[in-house]
Amino acid sequence: MNRKTVSLAFALAFFAAAGYAQDTTATDSTATDTTTQPAADSGTTDTGTTSGTDTATTDAATQSDTSGTGAGTNSSTDAGTNTDTGATADSGSTETGSTGTQSDTQTNQNQQTNDPAANESTPSGPEASADQAKPVADSVAQPMLANGTRERNGKPLVPEKPVWNSFHGQLSAQKYSPLTQINPDNVGDLEKVWQVHTGDVSDGSGDKPATVWSATPIFANDTLYIGTPFYRVLALDPATGEQKWAFDTKSKLEALTQPALKNRGVAYWQAENPVAGKVCQKIVYIGTMDARLFALDADTGKPCPDFGKDGVLDVNQWNTVNDRFPLSVLQPPTVAGNHLILGWAGQDWEWAEAPPGAVFSVDAQTGKLQWSFETLPENIRRKTGTANVWTAMSVDPGLNMVYLPVASPSPNYWGGNRTQQIPYATSTTALDLDTGKVVWSRQWVHHDIWDYDINSAPTLMDITVDGKEIPALMQGTKMGFLFVVNRETGEDVWPIEERPVPQGDGTVKGEVYAKTQPFPTKPAPLLDQSKKPEVWGIADLVSGGACSKLFDNLTYKGMYTPPTTTGEGTLAYPDSAGGVQWGGVAFDPNAQIAVVNTSHIVQYIKLWERQNYEKNASGSGNEAGFYPQKGAPYGMSLGNALNWLGMPCWKPPFGELVAIDMHTGDVKWRKPLGSSQKYGFFMPESMGSPTIGGPAVTKSGLIFIGATMDAKARAYDIQTGKELWSSQLSAPVVANPAIYEYKGREYVAFISGGNSILKPAVGDLVAVYALPQN
Repeated sequence: MNRKTVSLAFALAFFAAAGYAQDTTATDSTATDTTTQPAADSGTTDTGTTSGTDTATTDAATQSDTSGTGAGTNSSTDAGTNTDTGATADSGSTETGSTGTQSDTQTNQNQQTNDPAANESTPSGPEASADQAKPVADSVAQPMLANGTRERNGKPLVPEKPVWNSFHGQLSAQKYSPLTQINPDNVGDLEKVWQVHTGDVSDGSGDKPATVWSATPIFANDTLYIGTPFYRVLALDPATGEQKWAFDTKSKLEALTQPALKNRGVAYWQAENPVAGKVCQKIVYIGTMDARLFALDADTGKPCPDFGKDGVLDVNQWNTVNDRFPLSVLQPPTVAGNHLILGWAGQDWEWAEAPPGAVFSVDAQTGKLQWSFETLPENIRRKTGTANVWTAMSVDPGLNMVYLPVASPSPNYWGGNRTQQIPYATSTTALDLDTGKVVWSRQWVHHDIWDYDINSAPTLMDITVDGKEIPALMQGTKMGFLFVVNRETGEDVWPIEERPVPQGDGTVKGEVYAKTQPFPTKPAPLLDQSKKPEVWGIADLVSGGACSKLFDNLTYKGMYTPPTTTGEGTLAYPDSAGGVQWGGVAFDPNAQIAVVNTSHIVQYIKLWERQNYEKNASGSGNEAGFYPQKGAPYGMSLGNALNWLGMPCWKPPFGELVAIDMHTGDVKWRKPLGSSQKYGFFMPESMGSPTIGGPAVTKSGLIFIGATMDAKARAYDIQTGKELWSSQLSAPVVANPAIYEYKGREYVAFISGGNSILKPAVGDLVAVYALPQN
């Protein structure tokens, strides 16, 4: 689920006091400041060009497996219709089950209904030939590999022309631009050429919740489109920031499922052959926390009348099991062909039984359901929940496959209500784009009781290893592992081993434990999770030894140490905010270098028996404190390992930027990223900063990234890791930057929106940079 990143609110007394650093490179004074304000929008559309004058600064695929493990014979009928009795994964256009025959008579998606249950087909699951459900303690979900290769349709993975029309730039999630105008030699001359304050910001002190703004701008239709945390869409001139139109969804500005108002931007679709004069041949989409998806004409900002009902799709119509909260659409849909692929976000740590995870594919022009894919076995769907997809997905158009990063089931820190295997939970699962049928699936955490959601779109890449070209996929994770597999089949590129992991201490009733977990042999883990992190001597000294005492009272036998009821609890390293976050991994296809930012954060988790929980629970802050896990026998508490002054008890660095040579899987270089703040000045960069957000890379050999507490945008040399440029902004850049070309000039856009998980600063700034024209 979406708020998994735990409070780094060790945006501590120590680091949180927002300071200001003198920017020695940006020339902000030359920028055009363009401001828009919500009040100027009529609530429907504003087609004026007012910028600059604004005054405010089961597989519906639903899985019919009733065992929970894929056991037994799968047989169901999707509206398609599709009957699958096979035991192997869908291998693409030709499906050949190993234990049966398949009759695939899917004829017309228009025959499907808006009821996922009525559209069932049967993606086969792991061990589909087994007769009984597998208790998680007896075995682990085995890799579910594709049965053979798929036919390619010739569509390239890397677009021939520069593209930045989706959340991660391209459907491959490479965050790669082939542009070369800005390069390592001249990036130091970069200047801010315009900026826009949207006005859609709240620090939570008034009548609105605080805002969290993680949107990446998209460039399409000669326009820069941006979604705001007030659920408005702005269409801006990409060269000047002048507003073309704005649209206000009038969504409730209430924190219905999240601790803050959140938005990760918009999505874009256009007809293959747009018809001149006809509306909605190009469409911009924005989702809302109250579970609606809006479709707007990209030229005018007016709702598309043929989409949903008057331009609005009610996603919550599919919220039919354990309806505890709305299916919030905070992540823009993934657009592939005529498909909009939708996941949803919910409410963490509150419920044992929650809406079960599902992904929906709807028609891009009508919003009509094409297929849905359920992640939980039918027989336990009502006893647990989530295992949803709340972050971006990636697509290989040549293989006609969509790749899902699937989250953990509920409740997050106790699994006594889900003691059998749930193969698609905490996994990367590849589906056929047209049918939603599983092609392959790899589970990265068995019986997840650590909230290790798979939280970023896997990055698709073609790499050459030992002279062999491999269609690969890299999955970044909260655990700090980078799993690399063949994206066509799910097979290992470098061996991924099942290794024994710590078992519980016997204090948690009803819990079972997976005996092993998957460990990649390459690349190396981004942080050492095999042993308890070292106590930071300075923090320990300042605390009079309190840090050492805390660490001594925390259980840790490696990353997969289960939660406990004893002592101060279990040390969590990396915690659910650590490792890699939703910014994911960038990839330079020419240099074959992967780039990722990572955080080093220590927290501690304790389970409380219900009676003790009720006596001790003292509330919660922003993803720290006490959480009930209602319906489970245990509530839980989560704390940051800080001393009395708010200093981290663990040894820095607190965040790093890492480059990996994908020919070998070896780390090419790594370095602390950014600075943490203390009382208005920056801490040494050798300590780095916790990070939220992600990188973008260019063919010219640059990495652009924000992500740090110090609220700077930076550029690095991808070959050496040398910092080449930076610019100070007002709040942390917690989204990936966007890189685009317009009328022969290359631009880099950052959104300075902030996230209270990182520190309290919030922002509403769009800042765009380019080289001087003279």
